[in-house]
Amino acid sequence: MPRTPSGGARSGAAATDSGPMSIGTVLGVLRDEFPEVTISKIRFLESEGLVEPQRTPSGYRKFSPQDVERLAHVLRMQRDHYLPLKVIREHLDAVARGEAVPLPVVGRQRTGEDAPAPPERPTVARVGRTELLAAAQIGEDVLREWESYGLVAALEDGAYDAEAVTVASLITELGRFGIEPRHLRVMKAAADREAGLVDQVVAPLRRHRNPQTRAHAEARTKELAALTVRLHAALVQTALGVRLP
Repeated sequence: MPRTPSGGARSGAAATDSGPMSIGTVLGVLRDEFPEVTISKIRFLESEGLVEPQRTPSGYRKFSPQDVERLAHVLRMQRDHYLPLKVIREHLDAVARGEAVPLPVVGRQRTGEDAPAPPERPTVARVGRTELLAAAQIGEDVLREWESYGLVAALEDGAYDAEAVTVASLITELGRFGIEPRHLRVMKAAADREAGLVDQVVAPLRRHRNPQTRAHAEARTKELAALTVRLHAALVQTALGVRLP
């Protein structure tokens, strides 16, 4: 296996004194620095040619300490420099050939002292209860019914986020087709489950010691939310046998 360039904190330094490791042991070592890494991720990096562990006669992977260091370096380049795997592989191959190549620059960088401070979480736009009623053209009794089904919920200060206006408008539109709020509880439950899945994926980033990594959780949440919405829409269209413009 080519020598991995050094840089940044080393993941699982104690592992360098150990012998061959199983993929489960490697996962435990890497999670000290990369809590979001999974066995599937390690296998994917192997399939992309970024690490080549030895195999036992029965087919089990055995990773050397150098393999672990290389994996940590790949994950660090992804996390801190937003580099695609193809670029990382080409960079490591060049280093292995003894070429003095600078670190590639692709898009935004988050390196050392030049790393920007984590952006403040944007303030959520809010509307009052009266504004929501007017925007949705509904009365208090209707809004209370929606709230009883969990379709709309006020924030701690009694206001509503701006998205509540969109939800209210869509509920009203569906009502014109005879779909009542009580029918929408199944959609709310599905949305909660999807949100829970996204939270489960992003939670390790939010708990990370690195402030830049925690800030990255916001962008990852938005990305996953968009993919979840697209998948949900595609599944509904497939189930109904229709295609929306």
